[in-house]
Amino acid sequence: MQDQVKKNIENKVEHVGDVITDSSLWEKIVDFLNYNIYTFTEVVGGEEKITSVIKVKYVLLILVILIFTTYILRWIKKLVTRKMPEGDKVKFNTVFSFARWFIYIIVFLIAIDSVGINVTAIFAASAALLIGVGLALQTLFQDIISGIFILVDQTVHVGDIVEIEGKVGRVEEIKLRTTRATTADNKVLVIPNHLYLTNSLYNWTQNGTTTRESVDVGVAYGSDVQLVKKLLLESATDHKDTLDYPAPTVLFIDFGESSLDFKLVFTINDSFNARFPKSEIRFEIDRLFRENNISIPFPQRDIHIIQKPDQNIQFKVNNSGENKK
Repeated sequence: MQDQVKKNIENKVEHVGDVITDSSLWEKIVDFLNYNIYTFTEVVGGEEKITSVIKVKYVLLILVILIFTTYILRWIKKLVTRKMPEGDKVKFNTVFSFARWFIYIIVFLIAIDSVGINVTAIFAASAALLIGVGLALQTLFQDIISGIFILVDQTVHVGDIVEIEGKVGRVEEIKLRTTRATTADNKVLVIPNHLYLTNSLYNWTQNGTTTRESVDVGVAYGSDVQLVKKLLLESATDHKDTLDYPAPTVLFIDFGESSLDFKLVFTINDSFNARFPKSEIRFEIDRLFRENNISIPFPQRDIHIIQKPDQNIQFKVNNSGENKK
């Protein structure tokens, strides 16, 4: 009885297979899958020889492999980052986004080689094109490699305040090719990653959020330098944004051409907005100097007119910081 049932099932399966094989729809599907998209040929001994063929079924198979690779990479990413701290997870995701593209390229090359397409022949046939593309994408590859170096050597992190080529911004995102930062004016600064390798980079916050800032000022010769020092320290100490430690200090920089030059150094906790406390301290310095009759000189020019008989008038210019009588 069981043998009879088994035989009936086998006959029905064979019948369904014959119907599918004989149907015109199946023939169309098979013809579509076997359709030649492109044929690679080469001349050997004066005769043209077919080296490899690209068919529709090969293209579909490669797409399936790439989709399968995508799901595998996502699973690996979730597995690795499942118990990672949030900071390490952000770094890993950025590095993983770089490595993913290289994995796709390797899988793609292996897939097309597996379906019988000669990869070497493709590269040889398109050598000139690949050289042109390589030259055109040279900067792009520099950006990608630089982005990897940024994450490996921990030069820049998200949230750092960096200065490059005179531009200052807070890093918001490190991408495959560029780093996106926001300036103090809330403008988006897009920095190509290769600039980190070819230019000097100042990371204001790598050692912490506190930074030492300074305000330069010059006073007239003859001023009481001890009083100047006292007033400068007062202007910085009384400001709400300056820190008590390290304490503000005053440096006597130089005897300038028209002034005694001082530098007021102080510490703040928000270097990104340092321009605001520095401006307020300058206002306070000006007020204190006016109240104590301390003048801030500025360069002046005295013109002496020398006139001799039967000669043209000659001008003599002297630069000084004081008026001459």
